[in-house]
Amino acid sequence: MAAPVKNIVLVHGAWADGSGWKGVYDILTKDGYHVSIVANPDTGIADDVSATQRVLDRQEGPVILVGHSYGGSVITEAGVDPKVVGLVYIAAFGPDEGETTGQYLPKGPLPVTVSKDGLAFFTRDAFLGGFAPDVPMDTRAFMYASQVPLAVSVFTAPIAHPAWRMKPSWYLVSSNDQIIPPDVERMYAKRMKATTEEVAGSHVAFISHPDVAARLIEDAAKGAARPD
Repeated sequence: MAAPVKNIVLVHGAWADGSGWKGVYDILTKDGYHVSIVANPDTGIADDVSATQRVLDRQEGPVILVGHSYGGSVITEAGVDPKVVGLVYIAAFGPDEGETTGQYLPKGPLPVTVSKDGLAFFTRDAFLGGFAPDVPMDTRAFMYASQVPLAVSVFTAPIAHPAWRMKPSWYLVSSNDQIIPPDVERMYAKRMKATTEEVAGSHVAFISHPDVAARLIEDAAKGAARPD
């Protein structure tokens, strides 16, 4: 008999923080899962993988590792940890070996302003209109005000050890995503041979549709179950 994996580690993406996972966290914990949320600093792929590793080191037993957006690049590297038995990508980047996070984004400047030390802030109009258009405006405005700026270096840092090549993956495509083109998400999902679902949501569909995201994560926990 196999028991579902009970440890879930959630990794947020760029211009966000761990609080966005609250709806998913509530569902998973109610269903009996042990959930941890990584506060990655968004200061570079190596820093963010290290932040994820610290949380993985605290887990007892196998783990499902979940990443949203840029968090997908983070879990692609961090997921090689032997505790990780499955990966879940939520409207996320899934680079292959030698690829970068920015490789398949549309060409042209991003709607950001960059600080003198190389951290990018999303502009207000683009954030409210394109990043999270399907969450209530007051929540959207707070998300913009509390955004974690992203090191621009992450867009050109190559991935070295893509965990999805050796571990089972699940992918939630956001069909109305205005940040990562949905067809790019489908490409990532297809080549990693992920169990794939789609939701008619924005880039942050895990916030507007937490039930859909949580269900896919629970499917991963059951699908990656190891003998008890």
